[in-house]
Amino acid sequence: MTARTTAERPTAVVVGGGLAGITAALRLAEADHRVTLLETRPRLGGLAFSFRRGDLVVDNGQHVFLRCCTAYRGLLDRLGAGRLVDLQPRLDVPVLGVAPDGRRTFGRLRRAGLPVPLHLAASLAGYPHLGPADRLRVVRAALALKALDLADPALDGISFGTWLRRNGQTPATVAALWDLVGVATLNATAEQTSLALAAMVFKTGLLSDPGASDMGMANVPLGRIHHDAAAAELERLGVQVRLRTRAAEIKPADRHGVRLEDGELLAADTVVLAGAQESAAALLPAGALPDQHRLGELGHAPILNVHVVYDRTLLRRPFFAALGSPVQWVFDRTAHSGLGVPGAQYLALSQSAVQAEIDLPVAALRERYLPELERLVPGAREAEVLDFFVTRERTATFDPAPGTARLRPSAVTGIPGLLLAGSWTATGWPATMESAVRSGHAAADAALARSGRRLPADRGDGRWPR
Repeated sequence: MTARTTAERPTAVVVGGGLAGITAALRLAEADHRVTLLETRPRLGGLAFSFRRGDLVVDNGQHVFLRCCTAYRGLLDRLGAGRLVDLQPRLDVPVLGVAPDGRRTFGRLRRAGLPVPLHLAASLAGYPHLGPADRLRVVRAALALKALDLADPALDGISFGTWLRRNGQTPATVAALWDLVGVATLNATAEQTSLALAAMVFKTGLLSDPGASDMGMANVPLGRIHHDAAAAELERLGVQVRLRTRAAEIKPADRHGVRLEDGELLAADTVVLAGAQESAAALLPAGALPDQHRLGELGHAPILNVHVVYDRTLLRRPFFAALGSPVQWVFDRTAHSGLGVPGAQYLALSQSAVQAEIDLPVAALRERYLPELERLVPGAREAEVLDFFVTRERTATFDPAPGTARLRPSAVTGIPGLLLAGSWTATGWPATMESAVRSGHAAADAALARSGRRLPADRGDGRWPR
C-alpha cells in the first residue's frame, strides 16, 4: 500500500448497497471522505427493492415502518423522499377473523389520543377476537412487559412464548395479538423468538409513546426511494457507486485493500462491510472478531409474498390482517404498481416465518392461498385471476431465536478501520429497515471517531439534522 499525505481526504469503500451501505456512504461523504460504494446487484436497496413484471412494477415484498423508526424516517428525509411514503396519523389495523364454518368477525387495533397505556385501552376493550378474560390477561402481560429491563442479558436466554405462558397468556391471546404483531415484525412466532427482541419490539412500538406504532409504507415502488433517490443523492455528494461489482477479498493494512472479483485493488482508510451476514463473514480477515466462526450460527428466516391480480376491485381498504387463516396480511398494491387493466386490483399477501412454505411450487401455493382469499375477501370467488406469482426471500432476516444477541457483532472489529453494518449487527433492533439504517450510522460514526472528523450534531435519535 502506498503512503498518503495528511492533507489528502480520507478514503472509504463501502461493500453493499442496501440501506446500511447507503447510510454509511452518505454519512462518510458528508464528512468529506472520498467514498466508493460497491454493490453486486444491478441496483441499490438490498432486500427492499422493486422489479418489473411486464407492465407491472412489483416490490419484492411489502415493507412497513413505524413512527418509532426514527433512523429510517431520517434517511427518507435525507433523500428528499418523505413525500413518497404515507404515515398513519394514528395506528389503525383492521383485523379479520374467519371461523372454520366461514363466519367472519371484523375488529380493529387502533389507538386513541391518550397517554400510554390508555391509548390502546378502548381498542382492546372492544376487540372481538378475544373474550373479556383474555383481554384482562393481555393487559396484565403488557404491564409486566413494560417493567422488563431491556439491558438485562438474561432476556435473550428464553423464548417470548415461554415468558407469555408464565404470564398467563393463552393460545387465543398469542394468536390474536402477540403473534399477530410479533410474526410481522420479528419474522418468527413467539415460541421461536428471543424475549429480548420481542420485549424491545412491544415496549418500543406499543408501550413507549402513543404514536410510536403508527404505520407507514411507501406510496410508490420501493425502487423510486431506495435506488433512484439514493443514487441521486450519493452522486450529488460525489460517491462513486459501482453496481454489478463484487468484492472478493479484504487485505488489512495501514490502508486496507479491497480486491474485486476482476482483480482490481482498491485502497481505503476505512472499509465498511455492509452486506448480508454470510457475505460479510466470507470477507472478514481471520481474527477480526472474537468467536468469528460463530457468525454462521446466526441463521436465517424466510418471507414469502404472494401476488394476485384480480379482474375487479375486491378490497376497499389499503390492508388488513387475518386470523384463523394461513393468510397473514393482505395489501392493496394497485395504485403504485402501474397496473393498466381498468377496474382490476392487485393484492399482495405478506407471509412471515414460513419455513414450511418457502420452497413450495407456485402451483401448490396457488391451491393454498386462492381459496383462503375467497374465504376472506367477498367477491373473490366470482372474480377472475389475471395473474398469480410469488416472490421469495429465503434469507430475508436473521433468525431471532433465543441466544441471538451474543452472535450479533458490533460495528467495530478488531482491525482498525474495518467496520460492519447490516440489520444483523448489534443494533438492538430486529432485522428491519430501521435496524439496517441504524447500523449504517454506527459504522460511519465509528469511522469518523477514528479519523477525527465530525458531522453536525444529530437529533440524538439516529436521524440527520433538519
